[in-house]
Amino acid sequence: MIDLHCHTKISDCSYTIEEVISMAKRAGVHHLAITDHDTTIGLEGAIESGKQIGVNIVPGIEISAYDYKRGSRAHILGLYVAPGHAAISRICHPLTEERHKNSKAMVEKIIAAGYDISWERVESFAEGGTGVYKQHIMHALLEKGYSDSIYGELYKTLFSRGSETEKPGIAFMPIEYITATDAILAIREAGGIPVLAHPGQFNNFDAVPEWVKLGLQGIEVNHPLHDGKARAKAKELAERFDLIQTGGSDFHGFYSDTQSMIGSHTTDLAEFEKLQERKIYMETV
Repeated sequence: MIDLHCHTKISDCSYTIEEVISMAKRAGVHHLAITDHDTTIGLEGAIESGKQIGVNIVPGIEISAYDYKRGSRAHILGLYVAPGHAAISRICHPLTEERHKNSKAMVEKIIAAGYDISWERVESFAEGGTGVYKQHIMHALLEKGYSDSIYGELYKTLFSRGSETEKPGIAFMPIEYITATDAILAIREAGGIPVLAHPGQFNNFDAVPEWVKLGLQGIEVNHPLHDGKARAKAKELAERFDLIQTGGSDFHGFYSDTQSMIGSHTTDLAEFEKLQERKIYMETV
């Protein structure tokens, strides 16, 4: 099996790199892409751990971006990126710093609203990673009995972005994402293959023709948040623009909002072979 979208504790999964790779081995996954949010930290070690455990690791990243033209978020996977490449660090390091800073401000708002948690406890759940995510904050709240799940009514109450008819959550803090264009170009510069992640989640389909011109090489078809309609739309775009059709579990462990397990959504072997061919071609141009 081939799973090309998976997270570790370096970002917002509850399991370490070694634990994730061991789980992949037990699940029968032969090729696993480690695609933590906005960082390539840990990828070199992951590749070595994969060799020892018996799983081929595809070094990757998932960049949190925004399509300002259409007013929607967009996540861009970078497969086979060079770990630590300056093009990635240049755009992602400020983002991870801002996310961590925002998380601290959110915790302060939550404490001010009367919730008995501490920043130190929240940080402990993110130990070993690049910073605190909302999932770590919810873990602390769950531990105190304020919620019985990471994602639920309390999550919406605290972190909802709001709308024209609804106020934002009491702890909502906006974050300035990089453009999807910059994400695609940075991945290309770092030697990677840009793939549009779960386009059905953020309804990114209309942007595909534009992003293909910038170097988009693939689109995620098989994803736990995709229903049959989203898969069919992604597949149609892939065929129209000669995009590699990928699939991945988007595993987050305890912090998952889909309960997806490693290997639950996969990439077909024929598509993976196309990915390999595209990688070799890009190395020669």
